[in-house]
Amino acid sequence: MKYKIGIVGLGVMGHNLALNMERNGFPVAGYDLDAAKTKSFLEGPAAGKNITGVDSPAALMEVLEKPRRILLMVPAGAPVDSAIAQLKTHLEAGDILMDGGNSFFQDTERRNKALEAEGFNFIGTGVSGGEEGALWGPAIMPGGQKEAWEATAPIFRAIAAKAEDGEPCVAYMGPRGAGHYVKMVHNGIEYGDMQLIAETYDVLHRGLGLSAKELHEIFVEWNEGELKSYLIEITADIFKKMDDETGRPLVDLILDEAQQKGTGKWTSQTALDVGAPIPTINAAVESRILSSLKSQRVTASRIIRGPKSEYTGERALLIEAAKQALYASKITSYAQGLGLLKIASDEYKYDLKMGEIAKIWRAGCIIRADLLGDIMEAYRRNPNLVNLLLDDAFRRAVESRQEAWRFVVQTAVGIGIPVLALSASLAYFDAYRSERLPANLTQAQRDYFGAHTYRRIDREGAFHTEWQ
Repeated sequence: MKYKIGIVGLGVMGHNLALNMERNGFPVAGYDLDAAKTKSFLEGPAAGKNITGVDSPAALMEVLEKPRRILLMVPAGAPVDSAIAQLKTHLEAGDILMDGGNSFFQDTERRNKALEAEGFNFIGTGVSGGEEGALWGPAIMPGGQKEAWEATAPIFRAIAAKAEDGEPCVAYMGPRGAGHYVKMVHNGIEYGDMQLIAETYDVLHRGLGLSAKELHEIFVEWNEGELKSYLIEITADIFKKMDDETGRPLVDLILDEAQQKGTGKWTSQTALDVGAPIPTINAAVESRILSSLKSQRVTASRIIRGPKSEYTGERALLIEAAKQALYASKITSYAQGLGLLKIASDEYKYDLKMGEIAKIWRAGCIIRADLLGDIMEAYRRNPNLVNLLLDDAFRRAVESRQEAWRFVVQTAVGIGIPVLALSASLAYFDAYRSERLPANLTQAQRDYFGAHTYRRIDREGAFHTEWQ
Protein backbone atom coordinates (compact mmCIF):
# COMPACT_ATOMS: atom_id res chain seq x y z
CA MET A 1 0.00 0.00 0.00
CA LYS A 2 1.16 3.52 -0.80
CA TYR A 3 0.51 6.23 1.77
CA LYS A 4 -0.82 9.62 0.66
CA ILE A 5 1.42 11.79 2.84
CA GLY A 6 4.40 11.52 5.15
CA ILE A 7 4.83 13.47 8.38
CA VAL A 8 8.30 14.05 9.77
CA GLY A 9 8.18 15.02 13.45
CA LEU A 10 5.64 13.21 15.60
CA GLY A 11 5.33 15.64 18.48
CA VAL A 12 1.88 16.72 19.57
CA MET A 13 1.21 18.89 16.50
CA GLY A 14 2.62 16.29 14.10
CA HIS A 15 0.73 13.35 15.46
CA ASN A 16 -2.52 15.33 15.78
CA LEU A 17 -2.29 16.36 12.13
CA ALA A 18 -1.64 12.71 11.22
CA LEU A 19 -4.78 11.64 13.07
CA ASN A 20 -6.75 14.42 11.37
CA MET A 21 -5.55 13.35 7.92
CA GLU A 22 -6.25 9.68 8.52
CA ARG A 23 -9.74 10.45 9.85
CA ASN A 24 -10.42 12.34 6.62
CA GLY A 25 -9.38 9.48 4.36
CA PHE A 26 -5.66 10.06 3.79
CA PRO A 27 -3.37 7.25 4.99
CA VAL A 28 -0.27 8.63 6.72
CA ALA A 29 3.32 7.45 7.13
CA GLY A 30 5.14 8.94 10.10
CA TYR A 31 8.83 9.33 10.90
CA ASP A 32 10.65 10.84 13.86
CA LEU A 33 14.33 10.93 14.76
CA ASP A 34 13.24 9.66 18.17
CA ALA A 35 12.21 6.07 17.43
CA ALA A 36 10.54 5.82 20.83
CA LYS A 37 8.20 8.67 19.87
CA THR A 38 7.19 6.84 16.70
CA LYS A 39 6.61 3.61 18.63
CA SER A 40 4.57 5.37 21.30
CA PHE A 41 2.40 7.06 18.67
CA LEU A 42 1.75 3.84 16.73
CA GLU A 43 0.89 1.88 19.87
CA GLY A 44 -1.19 4.71 21.33
CA PRO A 45 -3.33 7.23 19.41
CA ALA A 46 -2.59 5.69 15.99
CA ALA A 47 -3.35 2.09 16.98
CA GLY A 48 -5.80 0.45 14.60
CA LYS A 49 -5.71 3.38 12.18
CA ASN A 50 -4.44 3.64 8.63
CA ILE A 51 -1.13 5.07 9.86
CA THR A 52 2.28 3.47 9.63
CA GLY A 53 5.66 4.37 11.07
CA VAL A 54 9.08 4.09 9.48
CA ASP A 55 12.60 4.18 10.88
CA SER A 56 14.49 6.14 8.19
CA PRO A 57 14.04 8.72 5.41
CA ALA A 58 14.70 6.02 2.83
CA ALA A 59 11.96 3.84 4.27
CA LEU A 60 9.61 6.81 4.25
CA MET A 61 10.15 7.34 0.52
CA GLU A 62 9.42 3.67 -0.17
CA VAL A 63 5.92 3.77 1.27
CA LEU A 64 4.74 7.12 -0.14
CA GLU A 65 2.65 7.68 -3.24
CA LYS A 66 4.38 9.72 -5.99
CA PRO A 67 4.84 12.60 -6.26
CA ARG A 68 5.73 12.28 -2.62
CA ARG A 69 4.16 14.75 -0.18
CA ILE A 70 6.08 15.17 3.06
CA LEU A 71 5.07 17.55 5.85
CA LEU A 72 7.81 18.66 8.27
CA MET A 73 6.56 19.30 11.80
CA VAL A 74 9.85 20.13 13.47
CA PRO A 75 10.99 23.25 15.38
CA ALA A 76 11.74 26.32 13.27
CA GLY A 77 15.31 27.21 12.38
CA ALA A 78 18.20 24.76 12.07
CA PRO A 79 16.04 21.63 12.64
CA VAL A 80 14.12 22.39 9.42
CA ASP A 81 17.35 22.69 7.40
CA SER A 82 18.63 19.50 8.99
CA ALA A 83 15.45 17.61 8.12
CA ILE A 84 15.55 18.88 4.54
CA ALA A 85 19.18 17.78 4.19
CA GLN A 86 18.32 14.28 5.44
CA LEU A 87 15.33 13.90 3.15
CA LYS A 88 16.68 15.59 0.02
CA THR A 89 19.03 12.80 -1.07
CA HIS A 90 16.06 10.42 -1.23
CA LEU A 91 13.72 12.70 -3.18
CA GLU A 92 12.87 12.61 -6.88
CA ALA A 93 12.05 15.52 -9.17
CA GLY A 94 8.55 16.83 -8.53
CA ASP A 95 8.36 15.63 -4.91
CA ILE A 96 6.90 18.11 -2.44
CA LEU A 97 8.35 19.09 0.92
CA MET A 98 6.16 21.14 3.26
CA ASP A 99 7.18 23.03 6.39
CA GLY A 100 4.24 23.34 8.80
CA GLY A 101 6.15 25.02 11.62
CA ASN A 102 6.43 28.71 12.54
CA SER A 103 9.42 29.36 10.29
CA PHE A 104 10.65 32.87 9.51
CA PHE A 105 9.41 33.78 6.05
CA GLN A 106 12.89 34.69 4.76
CA ASP A 107 14.08 31.17 5.66
CA THR A 108 11.15 29.82 3.64
CA GLU A 109 12.09 32.09 0.73
CA ARG A 110 15.63 30.70 0.79
CA ARG A 111 14.54 27.07 1.05
CA ASN A 112 11.93 27.41 -1.67
CA LYS A 113 14.40 28.88 -4.17
CA ALA A 114 17.14 26.38 -3.35
CA LEU A 115 14.88 23.32 -3.60
CA GLU A 116 13.18 24.56 -6.77
CA ALA A 117 16.62 24.90 -8.39
CA GLU A 118 17.16 21.20 -7.64
CA GLY A 119 13.82 20.17 -9.13
CA PHE A 120 11.81 19.85 -5.92
CA ASN A 121 8.76 21.74 -4.69
CA PHE A 122 8.59 23.41 -1.30
CA ILE A 123 5.57 24.74 0.56
CA GLY A 124 5.89 26.89 3.67
CA THR A 125 2.54 26.68 5.38
CA GLY A 126 1.26 28.41 8.46
CA VAL A 127 -0.90 26.19 10.67
CA SER A 128 -2.92 27.95 13.36
CA GLY A 129 -5.17 26.52 16.03
CA GLY A 130 -2.84 24.81 18.47
CA GLU A 131 -3.08 21.16 19.42
CA GLU A 132 -6.88 21.02 19.25
CA GLY A 133 -6.92 22.74 15.87
CA ALA A 134 -4.35 20.31 14.47
CA LEU A 135 -6.56 17.40 15.49
CA TRP A 136 -9.99 18.74 14.57
CA GLY A 137 -9.37 21.48 12.01
CA PRO A 138 -6.81 24.31 11.88
CA ALA A 139 -6.61 27.39 9.68
CA ILE A 140 -3.95 26.70 7.07
CA MET A 141 -1.93 29.28 5.11
CA PRO A 142 0.22 27.60 2.41
CA GLY A 143 2.64 29.37 0.08
CA GLY A 144 5.02 28.02 -2.55
CA GLN A 145 4.78 26.68 -6.09
CA LYS A 146 1.19 26.81 -7.38
CA GLU A 147 1.41 23.28 -8.76
CA ALA A 148 2.59 22.00 -5.37
CA TRP A 149 -0.43 23.61 -3.72
CA GLU A 150 -2.76 21.97 -6.26
CA ALA A 151 -1.20 18.58 -5.53
CA THR A 152 -1.72 18.96 -1.78
CA ALA A 153 -4.97 20.96 -1.78
CA PRO A 154 -7.32 17.95 -1.37
CA ILE A 155 -5.59 16.99 1.89
CA PHE A 156 -5.45 20.54 3.27
CA ARG A 157 -9.08 21.24 2.37
CA ALA A 158 -10.20 18.04 4.06
CA ILE A 159 -8.40 18.64 7.35
CA ALA A 160 -8.91 22.41 7.65
CA ALA A 161 -11.46 23.99 9.97
CA LYS A 162 -14.81 24.74 8.36
CA ALA A 163 -16.44 28.15 8.72
CA GLU A 164 -20.18 28.44 9.40
CA ASP A 165 -20.87 28.48 5.66
CA GLY A 166 -18.98 25.19 5.29
CA GLU A 167 -15.98 26.72 3.50
CA PRO A 168 -12.62 25.19 4.50
CA CYS A 169 -10.26 27.65 6.21
CA VAL A 170 -7.39 27.17 3.80
CA ALA A 171 -6.38 28.91 0.58
CA TYR A 172 -3.26 29.36 -1.51
CA MET A 173 -1.54 32.51 -0.23
CA GLY A 174 1.07 33.07 -2.92
CA PRO A 175 4.61 32.13 -4.02
CA ARG A 176 7.70 31.30 -1.96
CA GLY A 177 7.38 32.59 1.64
CA ALA A 178 3.87 34.07 1.32
CA GLY A 179 2.24 31.46 3.55
CA HIS A 180 4.66 31.90 6.41
CA TYR A 181 4.48 35.68 6.04
CA VAL A 182 0.69 35.60 6.46
CA LYS A 183 1.03 33.27 9.46
CA MET A 184 3.62 35.59 11.01
CA VAL A 185 1.28 38.58 10.71
CA HIS A 186 -1.58 36.43 12.04
CA ASN A 187 0.55 35.84 15.12
CA GLY A 188 1.35 39.56 15.36
CA ILE A 189 -2.37 40.37 15.36
CA GLU A 190 -2.77 37.64 17.97
CA TYR A 191 -0.15 39.37 20.15
CA GLY A 192 -2.04 42.65 19.81
CA ASP A 193 -5.41 41.08 20.54
CA MET A 194 -4.12 39.31 23.65
CA GLN A 195 -2.48 42.48 24.98
CA LEU A 196 -5.64 44.55 24.41
CA ILE A 197 -7.63 41.97 26.38
CA ALA A 198 -4.99 41.87 29.13
CA GLU A 199 -5.01 45.67 29.49
CA THR A 200 -8.80 45.74 29.61
CA TYR A 201 -8.67 43.09 32.34
CA ASP A 202 -6.09 45.17 34.24
CA VAL A 203 -8.26 48.30 34.14
CA LEU A 204 -11.28 46.36 35.41
CA HIS A 205 -9.39 44.21 37.94
CA ARG A 206 -6.99 46.75 39.42
CA GLY A 207 -8.95 49.87 38.66
CA LEU A 208 -12.40 48.66 39.68
CA GLY A 209 -11.37 45.80 41.94
CA LEU A 210 -13.51 43.28 40.06
CA SER A 211 -13.13 39.68 41.19
CA ALA A 212 -12.35 36.79 38.85
CA LYS A 213 -15.98 35.65 39.21
CA GLU A 214 -17.26 39.07 38.14
CA LEU A 215 -14.80 39.19 35.26
CA HIS A 216 -15.92 35.74 34.14
CA GLU A 217 -19.53 36.92 33.99
CA ILE A 218 -18.58 40.08 32.07
CA PHE A 219 -16.51 38.21 29.49
CA VAL A 220 -19.22 35.58 29.02
CA GLU A 221 -21.63 38.42 28.24
CA TRP A 222 -19.13 40.12 25.92
CA ASN A 223 -18.68 36.86 24.01
CA GLU A 224 -22.35 36.90 23.08
CA GLY A 225 -22.06 40.19 21.17
CA GLU A 226 -19.72 42.03 18.81
CA LEU A 227 -16.62 40.85 20.71
CA LYS A 228 -17.46 37.17 20.19
CA SER A 229 -14.18 35.39 19.51
CA TYR A 230 -12.02 32.49 20.58
CA LEU A 231 -9.76 34.67 22.74
CA ILE A 232 -12.70 36.28 24.59
CA GLU A 233 -14.22 32.83 25.09
CA ILE A 234 -11.10 31.29 26.60
CA THR A 235 -10.51 34.39 28.74
CA ALA A 236 -13.95 33.88 30.28
CA ASP A 237 -13.01 30.24 30.98
CA ILE A 238 -9.71 31.27 32.56
CA PHE A 239 -11.44 33.54 35.06
CA LYS A 240 -13.61 30.71 36.42
CA LYS A 241 -10.78 28.21 36.91
CA MET A 242 -9.95 27.72 40.61
CA ASP A 243 -6.66 26.43 41.99
CA ASP A 244 -7.19 23.00 43.56
CA GLU A 245 -4.70 23.57 46.39
CA THR A 246 -5.60 27.09 47.53
CA GLY A 247 -9.17 27.50 46.32
CA ARG A 248 -8.20 30.86 44.80
CA PRO A 249 -8.68 31.87 41.15
CA LEU A 250 -5.78 30.31 39.26
CA VAL A 251 -5.22 33.45 37.17
CA ASP A 252 -4.32 35.35 40.36
CA LEU A 253 -1.54 32.85 41.12
CA ILE A 254 0.18 32.91 37.71
CA LEU A 255 3.47 34.83 37.54
CA ASP A 256 3.11 38.01 35.47
CA GLU A 257 5.92 37.28 33.00
CA ALA A 258 4.69 36.71 29.44
CA GLN A 259 6.93 34.62 27.21
CA GLN A 260 7.18 34.70 23.42
CA LYS A 261 8.50 32.49 20.64
CA GLY A 262 9.46 35.25 18.24
CA THR A 263 6.69 35.60 15.65
CA GLY A 264 5.39 38.83 17.17
CA LYS A 265 8.91 40.28 17.22
CA TRP A 266 9.40 39.23 13.58
CA THR A 267 6.18 41.04 12.67
CA SER A 268 7.45 44.24 14.25
CA GLN A 269 10.86 43.91 12.62
CA THR A 270 9.54 43.25 9.11
CA ALA A 271 6.98 46.05 9.45
CA LEU A 272 9.89 48.44 9.98
CA ASP A 273 11.64 46.92 6.95
CA VAL A 274 8.72 47.58 4.60
CA GLY A 275 7.58 50.83 6.25
CA ALA A 276 4.23 49.77 7.70
CA PRO A 277 2.93 51.33 10.95
CA ILE A 278 1.71 48.69 13.44
CA PRO A 279 1.88 50.44 16.85
CA THR A 280 -0.62 48.11 18.57
CA ILE A 281 1.40 45.01 17.70
CA ASN A 282 4.65 46.77 18.61
CA ALA A 283 3.15 47.75 21.97
CA ALA A 284 2.14 44.14 22.58
CA VAL A 285 5.69 42.91 21.89
CA GLU A 286 7.15 45.62 24.13
CA SER A 287 4.65 44.80 26.88
CA ARG A 288 5.82 41.19 26.94
CA ILE A 289 9.42 42.40 27.16
CA LEU A 290 8.51 44.78 29.99
CA SER A 291 6.76 41.96 31.81
CA SER A 292 10.00 39.97 31.77
CA LEU A 293 11.69 42.66 33.92
CA LYS A 294 9.92 41.27 36.98
CA SER A 295 12.65 41.83 39.56
CA GLN A 296 13.24 45.38 38.34
CA ARG A 297 9.52 46.12 38.43
CA VAL A 298 9.25 44.82 41.99
CA THR A 299 12.10 47.13 43.04
CA ALA A 300 10.65 50.09 41.15
CA SER A 301 7.21 49.55 42.68
CA ARG A 302 8.72 50.17 46.12
CA ILE A 303 10.65 53.35 45.34
CA ILE A 304 8.79 55.12 42.52
CA ARG A 305 5.53 56.80 43.42
CA GLY A 306 2.48 57.10 41.23
CA PRO A 307 -1.27 57.59 41.63
CA LYS A 308 -3.43 55.07 43.44
CA SER A 309 -4.67 52.53 40.92
CA GLU A 310 -8.29 52.86 41.89
CA TYR A 311 -11.25 54.20 39.90
CA THR A 312 -13.83 55.95 42.09
CA GLY A 313 -16.41 56.81 39.44
CA GLU A 314 -19.47 54.93 38.26
CA ARG A 315 -18.64 51.25 37.92
CA ALA A 316 -21.09 50.36 35.13
CA LEU A 317 -19.86 53.30 33.06
CA LEU A 318 -16.26 52.08 33.02
CA ILE A 319 -17.25 48.47 32.29
CA GLU A 320 -19.34 49.49 29.27
CA ALA A 321 -16.66 51.92 28.08
CA ALA A 322 -14.03 49.17 28.36
CA LYS A 323 -16.12 46.96 26.09
CA GLN A 324 -16.39 49.73 23.49
CA ALA A 325 -12.69 50.62 23.75
CA LEU A 326 -11.66 46.99 23.32
CA TYR A 327 -13.76 46.61 20.18
CA ALA A 328 -12.50 49.85 18.63
CA SER A 329 -8.90 48.90 19.45
CA LYS A 330 -9.35 45.45 17.89
CA ILE A 331 -10.54 47.05 14.66
CA THR A 332 -7.49 49.31 14.50
CA SER A 333 -5.21 46.38 15.32
CA TYR A 334 -6.63 44.35 12.42
CA ALA A 335 -6.38 47.45 10.22
CA GLN A 336 -2.67 47.65 11.03
CA GLY A 337 -2.02 43.94 10.42
CA LEU A 338 -3.91 43.85 7.14
CA GLY A 339 -2.25 47.12 6.10
CA LEU A 340 1.13 45.49 6.72
CA LEU A 341 0.10 42.49 4.59
CA LYS A 342 -0.90 44.79 1.74
CA ILE A 343 2.39 46.71 1.81
CA ALA A 344 4.44 43.51 2.14
CA SER A 345 2.50 41.92 -0.72
CA ASP A 346 3.68 44.70 -3.01
CA GLU A 347 7.22 44.59 -1.62
CA TYR A 348 7.66 40.82 -2.00
CA LYS A 349 5.37 40.29 -5.04
CA TYR A 350 3.07 37.93 -3.14
CA ASP A 351 -0.25 39.15 -4.63
CA LEU A 352 -2.03 38.53 -1.33
CA LYS A 353 -5.83 38.73 -1.27
CA MET A 354 -6.97 40.41 1.95
CA GLY A 355 -10.54 39.16 1.69
CA GLU A 356 -9.32 35.59 1.18
CA ILE A 357 -7.06 35.87 4.23
CA ALA A 358 -9.90 37.17 6.42
CA LYS A 359 -12.06 34.33 5.08
CA ILE A 360 -9.68 31.57 6.18
CA TRP A 361 -9.14 33.18 9.60
CA ARG A 362 -12.84 32.86 10.47
CA ALA A 363 -12.44 29.42 12.06
CA GLY A 364 -9.72 27.15 13.38
CA CYS A 365 -7.12 29.81 14.14
CA ILE A 366 -6.41 31.60 17.42
CA ILE A 367 -7.68 34.99 16.22
CA ARG A 368 -10.98 33.61 14.88
CA ALA A 369 -13.76 36.05 15.64
CA ASP A 370 -17.13 37.18 14.33
CA LEU A 371 -15.34 40.41 13.37
CA LEU A 372 -13.56 38.55 10.56
CA GLY A 373 -16.82 37.99 8.72
CA ASP A 374 -17.32 41.75 8.65
CA ILE A 375 -13.72 42.24 7.49
CA MET A 376 -14.27 39.75 4.67
CA GLU A 377 -17.36 41.71 3.60
CA ALA A 378 -15.40 44.98 3.65
CA TYR A 379 -12.89 43.57 1.17
CA ARG A 380 -15.70 42.10 -0.90
CA ARG A 381 -17.16 45.59 -1.20
CA ASN A 382 -13.77 46.99 -2.13
CA PRO A 383 -10.98 44.50 -2.99
CA ASN A 384 -8.51 47.41 -3.22
CA LEU A 385 -9.29 48.79 0.25
CA VAL A 386 -6.00 50.19 1.57
CA ASN A 387 -7.07 50.47 5.21
CA LEU A 388 -9.98 48.97 7.14
CA LEU A 389 -10.72 52.37 8.71
CA LEU A 390 -11.68 53.70 5.26
CA ASP A 391 -14.53 51.20 4.95
CA ASP A 392 -17.78 52.99 5.85
CA ALA A 393 -19.01 50.29 8.24
CA PHE A 394 -15.75 50.11 10.19
CA ARG A 395 -15.30 53.88 10.14
CA ARG A 396 -18.71 54.33 11.73
CA ALA A 397 -18.02 51.55 14.26
CA VAL A 398 -14.85 53.24 15.47
CA GLU A 399 -16.14 56.82 15.30
CA SER A 400 -19.16 55.92 17.42
CA ARG A 401 -16.97 54.37 20.11
CA GLN A 402 -14.19 56.92 20.32
CA GLU A 403 -15.69 58.83 23.27
CA ALA A 404 -15.73 55.65 25.37
CA TRP A 405 -12.31 54.71 24.02
CA ARG A 406 -10.79 58.04 25.06
CA PHE A 407 -12.48 57.80 28.44
CA VAL A 408 -10.88 54.41 29.16
CA VAL A 409 -7.40 55.52 28.08
CA GLN A 410 -7.68 58.78 30.04
CA THR A 411 -8.93 56.91 33.09
CA ALA A 412 -6.09 54.40 32.93
CA VAL A 413 -3.50 57.16 32.56
CA GLY A 414 -5.06 59.07 35.45
CA ILE A 415 -4.87 56.13 37.86
CA GLY A 416 -1.48 54.90 36.67
CA ILE A 417 -2.47 51.65 34.95
CA PRO A 418 -0.31 51.05 31.84
CA VAL A 419 -2.29 50.60 28.62
CA LEU A 420 0.41 50.52 25.96
CA ALA A 421 -1.71 48.75 23.34
CA LEU A 422 -5.02 50.51 24.00
CA SER A 423 -3.35 53.93 23.87
CA ALA A 424 -1.24 52.97 20.83
CA SER A 425 -4.40 51.90 19.03
CA LEU A 426 -6.07 55.21 19.79
CA ALA A 427 -2.97 57.17 18.77
CA TYR A 428 -2.84 55.26 15.48
CA PHE A 429 -6.50 56.15 14.85
CA ASP A 430 -5.84 59.82 15.59
CA ALA A 431 -2.68 59.89 13.48
CA TYR A 432 -4.32 58.17 10.53
CA ARG A 433 -7.24 60.60 10.49
CA SER A 434 -4.96 63.69 10.81
CA GLU A 435 -4.55 65.69 7.62
CA ARG A 436 -1.43 67.32 9.09
CA LEU A 437 1.09 65.78 11.49
CA PRO A 438 4.10 67.44 13.16
CA ALA A 439 6.50 65.72 10.73
CA ASN A 440 7.09 69.17 9.21
CA LEU A 441 9.05 70.07 12.36
CA THR A 442 10.91 66.76 12.20
CA GLN A 443 11.98 67.53 8.63
CA ALA A 444 13.08 71.02 9.65
CA GLN A 445 15.23 69.52 12.42
CA ARG A 446 16.77 67.00 10.00
CA ASP A 447 17.59 69.77 7.58
CA TYR A 448 19.02 71.92 10.40
CA PHE A 449 21.50 69.38 11.73
CA GLY A 450 22.12 67.26 8.64
CA ALA A 451 21.15 69.26 5.54
CA HIS A 452 18.73 66.47 4.62
CA THR A 453 16.43 68.93 2.77
CA TYR A 454 12.67 69.16 2.92
CA ARG A 455 9.70 69.61 0.61
CA ARG A 456 7.23 72.50 0.76
CA ILE A 457 3.43 72.57 0.63
CA ASP A 458 3.35 75.51 -1.78
CA ARG A 459 5.83 74.48 -4.50
CA GLU A 460 7.59 71.45 -5.99
CA GLY A 461 11.19 70.43 -5.34
CA ALA A 462 13.64 69.79 -2.50
CA PHE A 463 14.84 72.68 -0.35
CA HIS A 464 17.59 73.38 2.15
CA THR A 465 17.82 76.32 4.54
CA GLU A 466 20.79 77.82 6.38
CA TRP A 467 18.99 77.92 9.73
CA GLN A 468 21.55 79.99 11.66
